[in-house]
Amino acid sequence: MPDIAFINGRFLPWEEATVSIDDRGFQFGDAVYEVIRTYRGRPFELTAHLARLDRSAKELSFRQPYTRDQWTQWIQQGLSLAGYQDAKIYIQVTRGVAPREHSVPSDILPTVVMTIRKFHPLAPEVRRAGVTACTREDLRWGRCDIKSVNLLANVLAREEAKKAGVFETILVRDGFVMEGALSNVMAVQGGVALTAPEGPRILSGVTRTVVLELAKKDGIVIEERFIPVDVLYRADEVFLTGTTLEVLGVVQIDGKTIGSGQPGPITKTLAARWALLTG
Repeated sequence: MPDIAFINGRFLPWEEATVSIDDRGFQFGDAVYEVIRTYRGRPFELTAHLARLDRSAKELSFRQPYTRDQWTQWIQQGLSLAGYQDAKIYIQVTRGVAPREHSVPSDILPTVVMTIRKFHPLAPEVRRAGVTACTREDLRWGRCDIKSVNLLANVLAREEAKKAGVFETILVRDGFVMEGALSNVMAVQGGVALTAPEGPRILSGVTRTVVLELAKKDGIVIEERFIPVDVLYRADEVFLTGTTLEVLGVVQIDGKTIGSGQPGPITKTLAARWALLTG
């Protein structure tokens, strides 16, 4: 089964998948993207991911090259060619190719890139044990709600996690938790699940939305408000959510043990609900 490459309406061999050096995605990071995963060959929450792609493009005044129906057809065709049951679909739309000037030409056409690769989930023992994290200052720009390819601050944060020997970096601004470098963050205190509210300071994940819905159905109280770092350290439970992470318990942050030092009951409940939903 092959990994699949797609550029501007064409599936083609991986080694031939290239874009212009003048593409504004390369020159300026002038691009948006989505990451979608499949379960048993079916894209999960595809409508929500395509809606967020539309929103990101609109916020940056992009011309969307395809309708949602067309996107769906391309994705299904790519999945058929790849043949993976568990796949990771990456979509990137740039503003297009033009001579390198900051101003945008009026006649520019977008560049579309899509890749479909085999997805390798986290090992079950990692999920059972939970993961560790560190906190670092949030250095990202002021519109984190737009899923743009401007990820240098996230890259540096992930490097900080690697240096610290932990799984994830939790980003903090003005003493309050925003989200992880590649995840949304939730804490549980006294049976209440806390998480940063939607808005320009976080990228509201598709998984985050689904997990909050699962929590509400299970009678778990949700409070969407910014969490002070000291509250995070004292939480009964902390967990991450994300397309590739699903629901993942955090057992230590900055060397401080969270709760019992194991994924807590609400984390386990939501992880089990997720498994039922996607299994």
